[in-house]
Amino acid sequence: MTNARLAGGGDRVVWGAGLFALGGFADRVGLTEALSAAVPRRGERAPVHDRGRLWTHLLLVLAGGGEACTDIEHLRSQRELFGAVGSDSTLYRALRGIDASALGGLWAAAAEARERVWSQRRGSGPLVVDIDSTLVEVHSPNKAGAAPHFKGGYGFHPMICSTADGEPLWAKLRPGNAAANSIADHVEVLDAAISVLPDADAAGHRAGDDLALAGREMVLRLDSGGCSARIAAACRDRNVTFFMSARATAGIDAAIAAVSRASGICPVADSRTARWWPTELPGGGQVFCPWVSWSVASPPCRRWLG
Repeated sequence: MTNARLAGGGDRVVWGAGLFALGGFADRVGLTEALSAAVPRRGERAPVHDRGRLWTHLLLVLAGGGEACTDIEHLRSQRELFGAVGSDSTLYRALRGIDASALGGLWAAAAEARERVWSQRRGSGPLVVDIDSTLVEVHSPNKAGAAPHFKGGYGFHPMICSTADGEPLWAKLRPGNAAANSIADHVEVLDAAISVLPDADAAGHRAGDDLALAGREMVLRLDSGGCSARIAAACRDRNVTFFMSARATAGIDAAIAAVSRASGICPVADSRTARWWPTELPGGGQVFCPWVSWSVASPPCRRWLG
């Protein structure tokens, strides 16, 4: 970024002022410098545009809603804010030049910047992360890796892990017809997300780690697409607390109803048509819910809890 400063009270509108502030933050936490070091120089001469700076500009384009390499021209039009910005053809060539090794270096650079930022704000509470998939529509059938999806559209179906406050940790790129309830993809994304966490947060949660090394609790939240006893087992193996939503089925209704009749909790017959009932929690307090039952002693729950 340039040495420009943001100040309020003017009567002119400057496009990209918010992106300028975001780029300045990337510089301050060392992300731009780390990205520069992560991409090896190719050829005999140094590139005109530093690759770390180019990647930071690409991140700003995405943050501003860009969808194509040509959208970097919006930054080029504001040289006073962003300095010398590479052209769309420069960005395209740089993207095409990334191999598996360089990509790993970029992830490591992002992890390095995350370590620096998190060390300044790490709390004592649990680290809460979410895994979910989302449909991304594309406008051309010629996009590599795109495919029809279950809602009748066409595009991609990435699976993303992010922190509870919205910081993305990992994304697995998948075609539109990829399953939202893929067990293998959920476990892969969980392991990949843990791998880019700072050591203080990841210790004791990596596959194969000594569980006693965990210095911070990790909590995974999943919707019904991740409701699987095998995913629950993977979480237990990694010392990860989990919360999962389950689709209402006849079997679930029957199991909860049996506990409800015995305990007097939520006396309703069908969770899909349930009304809101006040429920007393075992540890005290009350929650209003359509269907709550504490049934850890039931055989289905024992299978999930291990």
